[in-house]
Amino acid sequence: MKYINEFRNKKIVADLSAQIVKLSKSKITLMEVCGGHTMAIQKFGIPSLLPDTINLISGPGCPVCVSSRNYIDNSIQLARFPENIITTYGDLIRVPGSQSSLDIEKASGADVRIVYSTLDALEIARKNPGKNIIFLGIGFETTTPSSAVAIQQAAKEKITNFFVYSTHKIMPPAMEALIDEGIQIDGYIGPGHVSTVAGSQMYRNLVNRFRISVVISGFEPVDILQSIYMLVKQHETRDKKIEIQYTRTVLPEGNLKARKLVDEVFEPRNDWWRGLGIISDSGLKIREKYVLFDAEKKFNLEDKEIKEPGGCICGEVLKGLKKPVECGLFKKVCTPENPVGACMVSNEGACNAYFRFSGYEG
Repeated sequence: MKYINEFRNKKIVADLSAQIVKLSKSKITLMEVCGGHTMAIQKFGIPSLLPDTINLISGPGCPVCVSSRNYIDNSIQLARFPENIITTYGDLIRVPGSQSSLDIEKASGADVRIVYSTLDALEIARKNPGKNIIFLGIGFETTTPSSAVAIQQAAKEKITNFFVYSTHKIMPPAMEALIDEGIQIDGYIGPGHVSTVAGSQMYRNLVNRFRISVVISGFEPVDILQSIYMLVKQHETRDKKIEIQYTRTVLPEGNLKARKLVDEVFEPRNDWWRGLGIISDSGLKIREKYVLFDAEKKFNLEDKEIKEPGGCICGEVLKGLKKPVECGLFKKVCTPENPVGACMVSNEGACNAYFRFSGYEG
């Protein structure tokens, strides 16, 4: 990978750490809202390089983690019909529903297939005209364009057996909901991949309304430390604004072609987030123009509240109120091999990241 050594250079990392220590005088709480950042922060030991004045907390940055158990249960029900083929990204297959998981259903004979893109799912639809191919559309601004591409292509080719079950979400409403709930956040380490698609200006209302800092960060140690330095500097100078650290990828306007594509196929709706409940205009549903490809309408899927498993604090972890190590199930009952909650399943989940990299001995 080009530039990998530069962004993991030990001298630069040490210099940035020293600059942060020197600059940070007052207490500050920073939240990352990207699962990739959560994993990187733990993997590279970023907290150990920071002064006690800086408190890093994880937010709702893992799409698998914030999706509802009802969505998983509905997906499992769809998988149980022999005329259906479920296609999904890998992380979702092991997320526990109320009674089962897609992984368990697959082992029991259901046709559940891991794909690497929506176009893979579309190809399965072409090759299996007698089956319903249902793609589980999950993710934030990063993955939504690929779902839109597949829906448009299916419409163009008149493929009538391809459906998307959308639980796509958008990030800024959740970031605002956290502050509305009274959670102490002084600045956000902004998601890099999400912002590559949607641009930096989508955080404008967040900054204007709450006077909070947002710095969009890359994923290497130098990226993250430089972003933290920028956030601390804003905090100490009281100059709250949006900044892009990840300039090699993110533009203020984002990817205009991808944004236009998403707007063509999807429209906002109220949606449920684990730990936060229903957030207005935080989800994306398929527009009426493409209703023939909407699994929710095709199969009359219900949206209902389902309680989280007893003892699981995934919701509180996603709000930054608790660390994974504060959960009584962590490393004792709940592990990546036997996950109780969604935060332990995904490689972007906070519990998974702490399990793998925090060095905590439970």
